[in-house]
Amino acid sequence: MTRTTDRWMTREGYERLQEELRVLRGLPDDDPDTAGADGGAGSTVPAPRYIHDPAVRQARVHTIERLLSEAVVDEAAPDDGIAAPGKVLTIRYDGEDEAEEFLLGLRDASVADRMTVYSPESPLGASLLGARRGERRTFTSPRGAVIGVTLLGAEPYRAFVAG
Repeated sequence: MTRTTDRWMTREGYERLQEELRVLRGLPDDDPDTAGADGGAGSTVPAPRYIHDPAVRQARVHTIERLLSEAVVDEAAPDDGIAAPGKVLTIRYDGEDEAEEFLLGLRDASVADRMTVYSPESPLGASLLGARRGERRTFTSPRGAVIGVTLLGAEPYRAFVAG
């Protein structure tokens, strides 16, 4: 799998990042108090409160520019049941009865409040890449625990939203 597919994001997420970039570029560098709580006139994305320092703001601008330039936007993933970016994965952790669903994609491109998003670079996401239905994988949590998880299904995001 190429690195580019790790940068899969929804159209909604892409547009939100574009708007955040527009807002960040419009903030004054000299007086953080003039930014206003709404992030600028007509803005739909409030200026993040942590970006009053021009150097921090510029670093965020560079990050967003990189994400947008590498993005694979809303491209339909193949419906092959294999865990990959752009798919809604259904998993079950070892010892749990309940299944969990999440979108495997770019974390900055969360799908509003409708669904959890895990990055393919996260411990869970990386462990599941390439897994097939019924396959059990393990990953190490940030606290060092080894966690087992079974892939119950992998459905393209578009098909999941439409269905």
